[in-house]
Amino acid sequence: KDYDLTKALKDADVFVGLSVGNVVTAEMVKSMAKNPIVFAMANPDPEITYELATAARKDIIMATGRSDYPNQVNNVLGFPYIFRGALDVRATSINEAMKLAAVKALAELTREPVPDIVNLAYNEKTIAFGPDYIIPKPLDPRLLSTIAPAVAKAAMESGIAKYPIQDWEAYKLELNKRLGLDNQLSRVIGNKARKDPKRVVFADAENIKTLKVAQMTQEEGVGYPILLGDESKIRKLAANNSIDIDGMPIVDPKADEYHELRKQFGDIFYSRRQRKGLNRHEAYKMMQERNYFGCMMVETGEADCMISGLTRNYPSTIRPALQTIGTEDGVKKIAGMYIMFTKRGPLFLADTTINFNPTSEELAEITLLVAKEVKQFNIKPRIAMLSYSNFGSSDSPEANLVRKARELVKLKDPTLICDGEVQGILAFNKEILKDNYPFTELLDGEVNTLIFPNLAAGNIAYNLLQEVGGADTIGPILLGLKKPVHVLQLGSSIRSIFNMVLIAVVDAQMKCKTDTQEEIKKSRWWNKFKKISHDL
Repeated sequence: KDYDLTKALKDADVFVGLSVGNVVTAEMVKSMAKNPIVFAMANPDPEITYELATAARKDIIMATGRSDYPNQVNNVLGFPYIFRGALDVRATSINEAMKLAAVKALAELTREPVPDIVNLAYNEKTIAFGPDYIIPKPLDPRLLSTIAPAVAKAAMESGIAKYPIQDWEAYKLELNKRLGLDNQLSRVIGNKARKDPKRVVFADAENIKTLKVAQMTQEEGVGYPILLGDESKIRKLAANNSIDIDGMPIVDPKADEYHELRKQFGDIFYSRRQRKGLNRHEAYKMMQERNYFGCMMVETGEADCMISGLTRNYPSTIRPALQTIGTEDGVKKIAGMYIMFTKRGPLFLADTTINFNPTSEELAEITLLVAKEVKQFNIKPRIAMLSYSNFGSSDSPEANLVRKARELVKLKDPTLICDGEVQGILAFNKEILKDNYPFTELLDGEVNTLIFPNLAAGNIAYNLLQEVGGADTIGPILLGLKKPVHVLQLGSSIRSIFNMVLIAVVDAQMKCKTDTQEEIKKSRWWNKFKKISHDL
């Protein structure tokens, strides 16, 4: 009768709560035993807040049901994968052995090295087993291929599996295929984009694919679309195809109502290009072109990023960006990078779209640009600079170019894991590397970044991997511009365009430090933008 929660928690080792919020006080936590374990899982408000509990006890190990705190306890960590394993062997029931197998698989997974893709998802540089990581993250792609097989095996050992699995490796490969590596990274980047949506200019808005992606952008809460083009054409196209563009500003650079804005943009553009053969009349006229107008919107802060290139060739879309926005300080050459999804994880490939035959200095600059971009995803770059030669085995000009480029990279950033020149096959074969080239830095973890000696090699490799190997991609991601403008390949699919929107928004988060909501309020299109809300 006199026994209450205060007395129950005194000297207790573990508290597990599935009740109501704010019933545990800091004093109660202070009274617990050394290194107390507190699972406060009431939602939306836990029995004690994470901040209050960790302030009361520095030695606490705490979990909640909330995604905004470490150690989220969520049904998504168990149920989907338990059912997957049970269904794949046609189990007649789900027993205790299967549930215990799932728990043990989760525990073992927590102690394994965390993939880069998980660090990216949670905006952490390194996640490792400890007080803030005692349970895998819900977005960990390994959950499916770890828990489902463990559950299936337990069902077989319990004698309740109607269709036992014979080839476990093949089963795990099939699970990863079902998951979809590209969808996984898209979700991760999308999660990051939703945290701070940006204003996205769509320069090809008179296209059905673009309008569908604009609708997705708004509905998914990753950005605020601004459509460039003839308003009557855009509205007709949207209506005929049941595309919802409500709340999206439509800007026609040729319309009279934007005469003053064109003049303002033209004056800025003329001031920068007047000694490069451009007169004022030409500058005004160029502002009627969507790519120039859109780039100037990004440059002047009327928008945060731009997507273009769906209906125009690559050079004609890049040129306006270079002339209006320009490159980052210290950058002489921009570059194009693809993210490719493989069974090894994401691979970053460059240069695949811009530089035909870079010099050693230019190749070094490209490498450093790519390394910087990979780091922005919270992934540690491990770079192989590719050639047909291995670490000086050939003295040809082509091999020497890559070798010198690597030396220049190391001079500028000695801490970067970067080696070469090396053949592509050796970059992924640690046994051969260890036996023949034990000095190489490439033995330190899996290579995730490939630098090609020229555009022909990079473009051919990318296309072969995509078509023959069946690898999915995001790109090309334009590197080296001051502000985010990303150029699509002609005829890109809706999924590819949306993936580029996610990249552009995340890029804008890094390069545009302004408060987007405040900028929208100051915008001439404020009354049209739909408010994006986010729930915990």
